[in-house]
Amino acid sequence: MVKITATEVSLEAGNHANSGVLDDDGRPRRTGTVLTASAHIVTAVIGSGVLSLPWAVAQLGWEEGPPVMLLFCGVMYYTSTLLAECYRAGDPTTGRRSYTYTDAVRAILGGAKVTFCGVVQYVNLAAIAVGYTIAASISMQAIWRANCFHTNGHAAACKSSSVPYMIAFGVLQLVFSQIPNFDQIKWLSIVASAMSFTYSGIRLGLAVAQTVSNGAFHGTLTGVAVGAGGVTVAQKAPPPSEVSVMKKATAISIATTTAFYTLCGCMGYAAFGNAAPDNMLTGFGFYEPFWLVDVANAAIAVHLVGAYQVFCQPIFAFVEGRAAAAWPESAFVTRELRVGPFALSVLRLTWRSAFVCLATVIAMALPFFGSVVGLIGAFSFWPLTVYFPVEMYVKQRAVTRGSAKWICLKALAVACLVVSVAAAAGSIAGFVSAFKVFWPFSG
Repeated sequence: MVKITATEVSLEAGNHANSGVLDDDGRPRRTGTVLTASAHIVTAVIGSGVLSLPWAVAQLGWEEGPPVMLLFCGVMYYTSTLLAECYRAGDPTTGRRSYTYTDAVRAILGGAKVTFCGVVQYVNLAAIAVGYTIAASISMQAIWRANCFHTNGHAAACKSSSVPYMIAFGVLQLVFSQIPNFDQIKWLSIVASAMSFTYSGIRLGLAVAQTVSNGAFHGTLTGVAVGAGGVTVAQKAPPPSEVSVMKKATAISIATTTAFYTLCGCMGYAAFGNAAPDNMLTGFGFYEPFWLVDVANAAIAVHLVGAYQVFCQPIFAFVEGRAAAAWPESAFVTRELRVGPFALSVLRLTWRSAFVCLATVIAMALPFFGSVVGLIGAFSFWPLTVYFPVEMYVKQRAVTRGSAKWICLKALAVACLVVSVAAAAGSIAGFVSAFKVFWPFSG
């Protein structure tokens, strides 16, 4: 039986006293608009993955790179509108709201699919923690290297290990992870947005400047040739209604991010052609002005310090919630010591610290930014972006089995599954190639 709190009782059940400030589910009235929703989505989507876009375009070339980006923009927009249709279970106007992605899967699909969704989501979040540790550490390392190149010349070795930077990042996360609901801090989103647009803007500006300096667009129609430089085929594969508001916000945000991502990817490829590195700011496509490269890499590090917690807090909350439900009388689980912003319990201290340490160790063993980003994307894209939205929409709207719409939706899911498998294979091939010349923990 589900326990319903006082604030969750619907207005229809007699909770009319505060109808001016409560929604129909008894929660504070939602005041979001198309504009604010679009801003939140853009802030969440634009991140450090933008740094790998020129490399991704280089694998396909001018002929296929931009069209493929636009194609998947369309796929993501369409499946996002399907997901918006599933915000309420049953009736699209009066049905019960789903407050999380998993709630929607539980309300509409139920059964083993809820477990599958949860596993994919939490594994994806944990993998992102590893990826952010790698990205932040190599950005911190790149600041030292940029200064070294500026002082000693671009031909200098300027080699250093990323391991000390990963340890420093991990220690910082050990501290922040003891602050409950760190992801809800109001100024965090503002700082993250500012940092994200700072390094993305600098990286785009440097690419444009490099292209102008070259006097021409670099790159080829088909991208990096198979066999060129040891590249294999596998490695190239990588108050209007609420639903109406969601769809409009989705259209605006995806159009904005697609335009920005396409511009970043294409200008980076135009600047460096098939030699585009997998991280434009740490692979030293740019050496000067060194101070601007430093600012961009510092912005990445600051952004990822907060973003790490945003993605990890749901994992922390899930484990601690389960523990509290299983052992409500245990002092190990429930007793807290408040010290300033910190809320310390034995469980929180041991469990969160163990998670951060494990993520840091894995990052030190696998510090391959491009391959890790590719594998995370391949793992999460099909189930979370395509499969569940399609399955929920089919059931929610009772799409007739065997109808033209049903066939098209299933064909889309199968096609995207093939793409995800191919992308995962390419990322795994990247790991295999990297391990031929890299020893774990050597930095």
